[in-house]
Amino acid sequence: MIVEAMHLEEAIKQIKSCADQMNARYGKTVFDEWAIVSAVNGKVSLVHYHGPRLAGFQTNFAADAAGLRESFSSRTYSVGDFEFTRHGVGTSFESFMVIGDGLYLVCNNTTLTMDMIAKEPSWLAAQKPFVELSERFCQNPLTV
Repeated sequence: MIVEAMHLEEAIKQIKSCADQMNARYGKTVFDEWAIVSAVNGKVSLVHYHGPRLAGFQTNFAADAAGLRESFSSRTYSVGDFEFTRHGVGTSFESFMVIGDGLYLVCNNTTLTMDMIAKEPSWLAAQKPFVELSERFCQNPLTV
């Protein structure tokens, strides 16, 4: 049941908290880059960015999203749904989560692949805050 829509400032706070919890449980940074993007009517725009390469993120978005594009085209997603790609290298995105109508959280580790991250035993514990974040967005989707 949706209680109320989440506003951008609250979403950013929730995502930062999730990232901090994931990093603490993993023992090092899981995603050094994340962004909230809007994808409406085929047009993608950046809503908020956190990471080391803002200009590169914007310039290379289409190429960096290629590994996740197949997931987008092969199924329909609801708020709270997420996907990981195992083989994104460098700046290629490792994950996305639907956080509102046409709004997505895109996550990336600019040095490790998801496959490398997942090989660490601590990855299992690090996933819990990510799942909890998806549940919060299910109950309170982001609106901008």
